[in-house]
Amino acid sequence: MTMVAEPEMTVSAEAPLLRAVGVCKTYRTPDHTGRLVLDRIDFTLRDGEIVGILGKSGSGKSTFLRTLTGLVPPSEGSVSYRGQPVVGPVHGVAMVFQSFALFPWLTVLGNVELGLEAQGVAPAERRRRAVAAIDIIGLDGFENAYPKELSGGMRQRVGFARALVVNPDILLLDEPFSALDVLTAETLRNDLMDLWTERRIPTKGIVMVSHNIEEAVEIADRVLIFGSDPGRINAEIPISLPRPRDGNDPVFRQIVDTVYTLLTTVPGRDTRRGAKPEAIGLGYRLPDAPVQQLSALIERLTEPPYNGRADLPHLADEENLDVDELFALIETLHLLGFAHVSGGDIELTAPGRAYAEADMLPRKQAFADAVIKHVPLAAHIRRVLDERPGHRAPAARFLGELEDHLSEEEAQRVLDTVINWGRHAEIFAYDDDSESFSLENF
Repeated sequence: MTMVAEPEMTVSAEAPLLRAVGVCKTYRTPDHTGRLVLDRIDFTLRDGEIVGILGKSGSGKSTFLRTLTGLVPPSEGSVSYRGQPVVGPVHGVAMVFQSFALFPWLTVLGNVELGLEAQGVAPAERRRRAVAAIDIIGLDGFENAYPKELSGGMRQRVGFARALVVNPDILLLDEPFSALDVLTAETLRNDLMDLWTERRIPTKGIVMVSHNIEEAVEIADRVLIFGSDPGRINAEIPISLPRPRDGNDPVFRQIVDTVYTLLTTVPGRDTRRGAKPEAIGLGYRLPDAPVQQLSALIERLTEPPYNGRADLPHLADEENLDVDELFALIETLHLLGFAHVSGGDIELTAPGRAYAEADMLPRKQAFADAVIKHVPLAAHIRRVLDERPGHRAPAARFLGELEDHLSEEEAQRVLDTVINWGRHAEIFAYDDDSESFSLENF
């Protein structure tokens, strides 16, 4: 998708490409109190640089990117493009999304021409520029193909061509390689970097949201680490390594380790070895971690070469875990007191080691005790069921309480997570048909 502003703004060549000052974004909740998603973000994109944005799921990365484009207005603060305020989609800024977002009834050429048509470019010039963009992105010969005829990598190349055809000053990338297999993603990423370093595209700045740490370190001149609830910039890491970058270079690996450390460190929390998990609230955004994966990871951590302690980048590589999966698992283990996470490492605690060595029933009891102790939502549901004469309660009651803190979608996800944990631990039963909790099976 390509964004175009109407009317075209007057820009200043001396001003920064993009600047965000004190940007906040609040979404209204059913009780009208509002949910803060972005909190006082200051950001500047300079001419000739690539900025990577990393953060856990739900940290507001994509919302921030859409705020920079003018697709989402900030609740507070301002965004400017070359010194002019951004009040809507901007001519000169293009965006590539994670999903391919192609119109299936249009050919490759038709999809790429869309942005130019929206700008009112004459048909002949539109055709010439679209063909040139298709050629430069490596799809020459597929102009008349339809999306259904293309592989995932080729469809994403169409997305890049559609963005580049408008000759954007700034390219905003929202996890553009995450829907592709590893080899296809690497090829497309390398092709994009070749276009950038060889100055074969007019783009002067790139901002890329990613969930792949090594990808961001490979591409970016600096990386921003977003914190969660609300989203804010917790840290910034400059990367001065020359391109192309070697992923095995010791300096590269050190930067990757630093990023892992920052992503797993919450400002203000005690990260000392042996520190107890801190108390959380009822509306805490529980990580989406299946119990079976948690158990498998605990067992794996007790085995060689880890023997109870692992470096997170190494663990992700060896166990083939993407960042979102890994962070959900380690956050849950830390939350439940089964592991301690600090300095880019994870180490099993005594309860975690005992869990790994236990049989099925003792494991269930240990998991139940940890969930009741450390997850207020689970304890709250069980307390309500214990106190009610019929020992039953509708899910809607707890969903409404969660929506005081979270969006409807996120509240449902958190409730589904606690249902899965509670069922496994036999803390309560849940009936999908009646959408109600009970103690009937106990």
